[in-house]
Amino acid sequence: MDTARLLLLLLLTAGAIALSWHAWWTQHAYGLFRFFAFEAIILLIILNSGRWFRDPLSGTQVVSWVLLVASLLLAAHGVHLLRAVARAHIRWIEDTQSIVRIGAYRYIRHPLYASLLLFAWGVFLKGADLPSGALALAATAFLIATAQHEEDFNIDRFGAAYSEYMKRTKMLIPFLL
Repeated sequence: MDTARLLLLLLLTAGAIALSWHAWWTQHAYGLFRFFAFEAIILLIILNSGRWFRDPLSGTQVVSWVLLVASLLLAAHGVHLLRAVARAHIRWIEDTQSIVRIGAYRYIRHPLYASLLLFAWGVFLKGADLPSGALALAATAFLIATAQHEEDFNIDRFGAAYSEYMKRTKMLIPFLL
């Protein structure tokens, strides 16, 4: 691994730790799963970093860019709703005061994790090969585990209201999962 990629790995890992720290500090299991999802995505980025702009008009590159843009839009939308509706603190986004049931949250309970899924698979398509596929699958598994553990936290926090919300919405993919 060259110096630039090692530096990128360290920098992005520091960011993943910062994003997971609050959940670790408050001893919520989803923080650890989320950290491992971030690490799989970081390794996917580093593995495919030299391939991002190769053959930019190929079908896989176009689909990749669509997934990456959709990921960004969904993440921005989800954060906005968490801050505006659930009054989440910007630093600890999971510290919401109410359940959000509008926008993307009307269809899926975890738009931010769904955006990470889109991102991981978008990065996978930059250099679709076996190691990239393994990392994308690992990120997917960790994101599903994160969402499942966070749901236990949300049931404890919001009680029957969250259980009812779970019955009406999918976890990560509208109408499917």
